[in-house]
Amino acid sequence: MALQCLIVDDSPGFLVAASQLLERQGLPVIGCVSTRSEALALARELQPDVILVDVVLGRDSGFDLARDLAAIGTDATVILMSIDVEPDFGDMVAESQAAGFIPKAALSAGAIRRLAGEG
Repeated sequence: MALQCLIVDDSPGFLVAASQLLERQGLPVIGCVSTRSEALALARELQPDVILVDVVLGRDSGFDLARDLAAIGTDATVILMSIDVEPDFGDMVAESQAAGFIPKAALSAGAIRRLAGEG
C-alpha cells in the first residue's frame, strides 16, 4: 500500500504544485492545509502516513506543529521542509520530533519514502 501524505504549507501555489508532483510520482496526497489547527484536525481525521510541514507557517512554526503532532500521538512520519537549506537550522531539525528535512527544491516521492523508511 502506498504511503498517504498530508501537506501543510501556507502557500496555496506550493500546495498545488507539491500535490501534483507527488501524485505524478505515485505518492497519494490525501490533504493539503495551510494552518497548524487545520493540520492537527486533519491528521486526527485522516491519519496519514506522512505529514510534510513547512518550517514557517505564517505566524506559526513548523517545529511547534511537529511537536504538537507528536503530542496527539499520530503515527505519521513528520518531515519538515523549507525553501531554505537545512544547514541554516539543522540543529533544530535534529532536535525536533520530525524524521528529517527536505528542501522544497528537492521534494520528491523518493526523498519522502527514504525518510519514512520505505525506500
